[in-house]
Amino acid sequence: MYKDNKIAAVIPCYNEETQIQKVLETMPAFVDKIFVIDDKSSDLTVQLIEAYIISHTDKDITLIQHQDNQGVGGSIASGYKRARDEEYDIAVVMAGDAQMDPDDLPAILDPVASGEYDYSKGNRLFSGDAWNMIPKVRYIGNSLLSLLTKIASGYWHVADSQSGYTAINLEALKTINWDHMYKRYGQPNDLLVRLNIYDFKVRDVHIKPTYGVGEKSGIKPIRMIPKLALLLFKLFFFRMKEKYIIRDFHPLLFFYFIGLLFFPVGLVFGSYLFIERIFVGPVEGTSAMFAFFLVTMGIQFLLFAMWFDMENNRDLK
Repeated sequence: MYKDNKIAAVIPCYNEETQIQKVLETMPAFVDKIFVIDDKSSDLTVQLIEAYIISHTDKDITLIQHQDNQGVGGSIASGYKRARDEEYDIAVVMAGDAQMDPDDLPAILDPVASGEYDYSKGNRLFSGDAWNMIPKVRYIGNSLLSLLTKIASGYWHVADSQSGYTAINLEALKTINWDHMYKRYGQPNDLLVRLNIYDFKVRDVHIKPTYGVGEKSGIKPIRMIPKLALLLFKLFFFRMKEKYIIRDFHPLLFFYFIGLLFFPVGLVFGSYLFIERIFVGPVEGTSAMFAFFLVTMGIQFLLFAMWFDMENNRDLK
């Protein structure tokens, strides 16, 4: 127990034969239950977990094996559902690659254990050393995705959107439909959007970046960023529909609609005039002014819509 809360740890793992026993060995004693989800590993991960369970009867560990590879999001969803069904007060995610320092777990748990927040997550970007400790491509990619996630999710105070070191309370576990959760690396982004729809409070917690501990990352940022950007674009419209049309109505929808109409039309029209001016000849001044008007007004409407969204979600931080 941790501050009168029953704690379940969800450990997603895929081909973590070199790391998984270290994660289990360093799990803090206040964690009541450990759900290890093997996502159809092809190495010795399962055998090592089973051997650890047999030799450590003092720890309550359950191994959940996927028959098909579902991705890290699918593994987390499987663990969350078990924690929900067994009614643990808080479920925390700690990856099977030992990149999540167990010494940071109390800080992750505190905001949720206090009852002030429904979900807390680690933020590696708070650290002034993050630029030097995190691989540069991943740092830049993470920062870009964090910006897009702010817009998509409505949690404008949250950064390091790809951090998987999280804690969630039982109420949120029971509210979110985990069968609809995105199953791969976009899971943290998808979850933030769904939490916002139900007005759950989210807290960022400063944690130290951990790299070079023997982990093998399967993430290829150059390939993942466009895919996740498209996912966030879809999630943005999903949140607009669910939160500001179905559950309530807010005039920011009009601002987003006009902004998303004016800006791209003005940008395309202005680009056309620019190309015509270079390769054909002079263009009408009124046409250029009209393109400028559309772009400028589109940006202003979008900024106002974001400001309305920030104000509407101010109480969720």
